[in-house]
Amino acid sequence: MNAEHASMRIIEGYARGGADLAADEVWALEAHLETCRACRDRLSAAVGAGVPAVASLVDTVWSGLEPRLAVTATMPRGRRWSARLSRWMTPAMVPWLAMVVGVTSLALLLDMAGTGFGEVSLLLLFAPVLPVLGVAASWSRGLDPAYELTASAPRAGLYLVLRRTASVLAVVVPALLVGGWVTGVMVAQWLLPCLAFTATTLALGGIVGVTRAAVALAAVWAAVVVAPTLATSRTAFTLRSGGLPAWGLILALGIGVVIVRRGAYSVPGAHR
Repeated sequence: MNAEHASMRIIEGYARGGADLAADEVWALEAHLETCRACRDRLSAAVGAGVPAVASLVDTVWSGLEPRLAVTATMPRGRRWSARLSRWMTPAMVPWLAMVVGVTSLALLLDMAGTGFGEVSLLLLFAPVLPVLGVAASWSRGLDPAYELTASAPRAGLYLVLRRTASVLAVVVPALLVGGWVTGVMVAQWLLPCLAFTATTLALGGIVGVTRAAVALAAVWAAVVVAPTLATSRTAFTLRSGGLPAWGLILALGIGVVIVRRGAYSVPGAHR
């Protein structure tokens, strides 16, 4: 398949069932068909000419679906909003996001009441890894009840990963903004590590799976930063203003890896 259109060999092979095509050719064609009307028309013509039984089956299915689609098009605004929202997150994300916001609120309350850990701000300490918990839930094979359908869709790659990550950040970042404003913590101190951790999770997710990457990074953060910081009652250098350039570099590297390995999120391993 070239940069613009699929070859007739691939289209005709797909029309016959795809048995003589490689798995990556089938995947690439299905993703391409979503945005290319010309290739969809060519596929339709190939099915009609070469596999009339399939064309007849499609017509039968379409005739049964058409009345239902007409009803869906006129659904109430609330249901349409719910349908759009489902494109960005799964139902499993809701309790996880509630938990993340709850942890943020608890850290804020402890900071305001005085925690007994000296100069350490718990909100600043937990902020970098809080979005990672939501990202893990949004891309978890065990938590997503529609995993099989999601994994088999052509857009189940980086496009969907970024959508679900954006939905997590849209909930977590405002909560952290409020917490930082109340406690006086600079936005850059938690926002840059927060984004860097999220980008690194996605970067490693293309190699070992998003959920595994999130769990591993959260564990490393707890062992290397959280535990020593609480033990010494002093804010680690990584969370001070002097460490911001390093977080900026990590963020840039994470984004670069995600871009270079964007095709890795289209394989089932990314759901681990």
